[in-house]
Amino acid sequence: MRRVFYLLREAVANILTNRTTTAVAVATTAFTFACVGVFLLLYVNVRSMAASIEQDIRVMVYLLNDVTAHTTTELEQQLKADRAVAAVTFLSKERALADFRRQYPAESRLLETMDKNPLPASFAVTLAPDSRSADVMRRWVERARSLPGVEQVQYNQELVETLGGTVRYIEMTALIVGVILSAAAVTIIANTIRLTIYSRREEIQILRLIGAGRAFIRVPYVLEGAALGFLGSALSLVILRGGFELFLHEIRTAHRFPWVDGLLTFFSFETCLVLLVVGLFLGCTGSVLSLLNVREGRA
Repeated sequence: MRRVFYLLREAVANILTNRTTTAVAVATTAFTFACVGVFLLLYVNVRSMAASIEQDIRVMVYLLNDVTAHTTTELEQQLKADRAVAAVTFLSKERALADFRRQYPAESRLLETMDKNPLPASFAVTLAPDSRSADVMRRWVERARSLPGVEQVQYNQELVETLGGTVRYIEMTALIVGVILSAAAVTIIANTIRLTIYSRREEIQILRLIGAGRAFIRVPYVLEGAALGFLGSALSLVILRGGFELFLHEIRTAHRFPWVDGLLTFFSFETCLVLLVVGLFLGCTGSVLSLLNVREGRA
């Protein structure tokens, strides 16, 4: 336990001794992580908006005009038993006519000239959340079209594919930017640790001469790198939160996009913890890479 306290004390001493270098490293790392966080925040909110829109997308399964009540009941049971289906609502011909008259009062007069109701009965199907991707929905629609008693299956395919494409594009961009900027953060921390080692090379030589082990000498620098990564990640979350609140304030002040206000969300508490752990891990990685490049005689 005494050794652990000593290693922690050494790591803190390294940080306090090189305040300027540490502050620059933390600030640079924070802005680097903040750039990654902007893309992550954009992805989270676009994904949330897409999920909200997908909830309202329904697949309409129109029935044949001469379908029997028995076939309709069997079809409804079959749809409800499908694991890809979240909800099924039956719309009779009478209900379809009433809805049409309510939604299109001007055109409803055309139906009054007809002898019988031309609108078909249908099922309004809401798919389960994990079945709302464009590919899965397309395959389900093809399968539904082959069911007995079904005349036609319709849904807003263009909207579903546009949402899926947009989310995938942002996801890929966030991944690429995240990898590049994470590598930049690791490089920054590695250079900071390397400068610290260089400034304390005489002290390290003395420790080697009195028999200190390699791990005993190097662990404080790994802890210092972890602290830099953690502090940089924490500061980036503060920057992102401030920018997010400022953006919300501007939207509320402008009164231009009131529907967006309710959909925008910041990172959850669990996501913030993950980002802090990622920052700590990247800091450790930068330290280890820096120590690997140090010659044996120096550390």
